[in-house]
Order: sequence, then structure tokens, then C-alpha cells
Amino acid sequence: MKIFAANWKLHKNPKETREFFQEFKALCSLRPQTKVLFFPQAICLEAALTAVSGTGISCGAQNIYFESKGAFTGENSAQNAKEMGAEWALIGHSERRSLFGEVDHGLAKKVAHAQSLGLSPMLCIGETLDQREKGETNSVLKLQLVQGLSLAEKSKPLAIAYEPVWAIGTGKVASIEQVRETHQAVRQMLTELGFSTSTPILYGGSVKKDNAKDLIQIPNVDGFLVGGASLEPKSFWDICSVDV
Repeated sequence: MKIFAANWKLHKNPKETREFFQEFKALCSLRPQTKVLFFPQAICLEAALTAVSGTGISCGAQNIYFESKGAFTGENSAQNAKEMGAEWALIGHSERRSLFGEVDHGLAKKVAHAQSLGLSPMLCIGETLDQREKGETNSVLKLQLVQGLSLAEKSKPLAIAYEPVWAIGTGKVASIEQVRETHQAVRQMLTELGFSTSTPILYGGSVKKDNAKDLIQIPNVDGFLVGGASLEPKSFWDICSVDV
């Protein structure tokens, strides 16, 4: 199973969301060996879920809190997202880490909370350019996995999204060999932590139609987490429809 996930970040309003899916559904022909899912911003989640109802396309929350309700102004309830029909929760994206100060022990609580509600968490990991140039990639990723998955239930679904921070939205893409080596290392780390060998590991970082066909063939690349190229229906569908 290959997973093609769209992270819309802080783009699109509800009207634009409905218009996107009207066009995307006309293009989309889901294949049994692939899963297509979207992470719209919270204010557009209901519009997205309504638009994809009955299509086989999934949606998730871009961010959740580790409590379902309470005096937590501005946070998003995973329980509400689940009741609305969401199936996934994106956790620990590098922008959440760098811009909003999220740290691994808090992300571990989010992963566990999502699983407890029946949401599949997608935990994002990745190194900065400085860390890669210093040869620290594997140690950084291992720490993020060890701490971020410390409260996870190994028997419940989850996914990992590896996104080299230096390749997100920059137009830079890790080389085929860099992706191969890193995904192999992440797979080994997950195995050592006791997680299933079928745990999906997605690649993210300036994925486009032109590089998707080569990246998807790399062992242990189980799909993509796509940013900018997911904002246009044709652009994202071109990625989703690559030969797997």
C-alpha cells in the first residue's frame, strides 16, 4: 500500500476546499494499492470531509492536542476530528517544532491520544541542513522516533513521514541515494523499537510529478507527504497516479 498525503498547511478557505475537491474527484480514480488523504487546516476540515464522503479519500487533522476537551484555547480536539469523520492526525511537522516550540515528549502524548481515539497518527521526523552536514542525521532521527513513539501502542496503526527540513518548500530534493539510505535507516530503527515492518514510511520534501516516479520506487518509501504540489488538483493527482 502506498500513501499519498497532502498537507495544505495554512492554505485554502472552505469555499476553495469544496472547489478543489470538485475538480480533484473528476480526475481521481483510486487504485486498490494506494491511499489518498488530505490534511486541511482545521477551519476547512468539515468542508473537506463532506466533499470526500463516499469516495474512499481520507482526511485528517493537521494538528491535535493531547486532551480531547478543556480550557485549551486555540487547540484542536482529536475527539471532535474523529467524530467528524477524520481518520488521521498529522503530528510533529517541522513547522510545528520550529515555529511553535513543539517537543518530542509532547508529541508522544499526541501520538498516544490519537491512537486511543482510533485515529492513525502520522509522526513527522527530519533533520536540518546543519545536522546533515555534521553527520548527525541518523542520531537526530533516532531520538525523534524513540521519544515521539515512547507512548505509542505498537499494535495500533501509525505512519512515519521523513521530511529533511532543508528540502521542505525549498525546491531542493534529497538525492535518490540519500533517500534510500535514510529510509533504510528509519526502517531499521522502527524494527529495533519493536514496530511492524509494514509501518509506512513516507517521504516529504519538495515532491513533484517529475521526481515522484523515481522516489516511489525506492525501497521503504511507502508514499509521500506533499506540500505545495498538493494545492492544485492536477498537480497532486499527477503525483498520486505514478506507477507503484
